[in-house]
Amino acid sequence: MRGTIALVTGANSGMGLATTVELARKGAKVIMVCRNRQRGEEALAAAKQKSRSEDIELMLCDLASLESIRSFAEEFTVKYPMLDILINNAGVVTIKRQLTKDGFEMDLGVNHLGHFLLTNLLLKSLQAAEQGRIIVVASGAYKIGALHYEDPTLARRFNPAKAYARSKLANILFTRELALRLHGTRVTVNCLHPGAVGTNIGVNRETGFGKSVLKLLSYFFLTPEQGADTAIYLATDPDLGEVTGQYYYRRKIKQLSPRAQNTIEAERLWQWSQEQVGLS
Repeated sequence: MRGTIALVTGANSGMGLATTVELARKGAKVIMVCRNRQRGEEALAAAKQKSRSEDIELMLCDLASLESIRSFAEEFTVKYPMLDILINNAGVVTIKRQLTKDGFEMDLGVNHLGHFLLTNLLLKSLQAAEQGRIIVVASGAYKIGALHYEDPTLARRFNPAKAYARSKLANILFTRELALRLHGTRVTVNCLHPGAVGTNIGVNRETGFGKSVLKLLSYFFLTPEQGADTAIYLATDPDLGEVTGQYYYRRKIKQLSPRAQNTIEAERLWQWSQEQVGLS
């Protein structure tokens, strides 16, 4: 993978860090996209040590802020002429209802809308690559998801499962619609369910709430390295150069529910998302 540029969001821990390490081991230049500088620098040092590669760079971006995303995309495109691999890995689960800086419900704002804007702003960079690949980390939780256009901030009857499942359904509909829009280009987009992975998702970064539960449950979870396996496979396998719009689990294409295959719903979500993030 020498000469390949890969960008991984949420790269400071869990699957994002594991993905960074493995791509760097394979010879790629990896951009670690993190929200917090201190945690990002600690993760950068760990990634370099584990991969034995110095070709890893930290760049800051808060996916809960449209302004931060636009600033990051501008900085990246000025610095790099192209992007080979974009892995939309970052994800949040909020225990209590929260809003982003722009007024979006946090799970949808980060997991879907933040990545929606970031991906669109980086499309020209991906199209400049010999064969661009976009990988979206979704979840099997999409099966219980609904989009709730009538209550987009979930001001009524919020619960963590409802918010997270909605954002993961949005990830899959986004993947399928983007694949259609990229038809005829050299860029593919696929999504995946990583399995039940022991990561820091759901742990409050400020208070640490949830760490004890995570430690207790970690014995039943996949490791971050195991969870990252399919994302790395989608990013690197030479036989997947023309595969697009698919949903994977354990390196295999899986059948989606009818709701996640609804092309009308996918187009509606695309149009709504464009309006929310201010893309024409």
